Amino acid sequence: MMRTFPSGATRDSDEGKIDYAGFGSAIVDHFFGAYMHKHRLQSDGVMRASDNWKNGIPIAELWRSARRHMHDVDLHMDDWEEYARDDLLSSLCGLKFNINAMILEAIRGMENKHVVPDMQAEGAGADQSWDYSS
Repeated sequence: MMRTFPSGATRDSDEGKIDYAGFGSAIVDHFFGAYMHKHRLQSDGVMRASDNWKNGIPIAELWRSARRHMHDVDLHMDDWEEYARDDLLSSLCGLKFNINAMILEAIRGMENKHVVPDMQAEGAGADQSWDYSS
């Protein structure tokens, strides 16, 4: 089905297409970006590139870090925030970073990085898969 806009421009239907804008949040990205920027300064005083993490971090190391941040989240959720290393928002941002990096490492380990057969939309048949190559 084609869509026609008041300007006369036309586009295919967006039905069935991934809605990346709907899955994200500008304010979450804003706070997450600020958290990540703060943590670019390394203990040796050198400022690392914002995409340095994409060079690869062993997934076991990411998991250990994620568990530390999750422990802080648990402390906040159980009303023991005085024992947490960071405030709740920082703990959540640290957890988000580690999960994002773990997802990247898991994708890198996949044989076919374009087809994800086990991430199907509800109601999709077992023989259907999403192709991310386009």
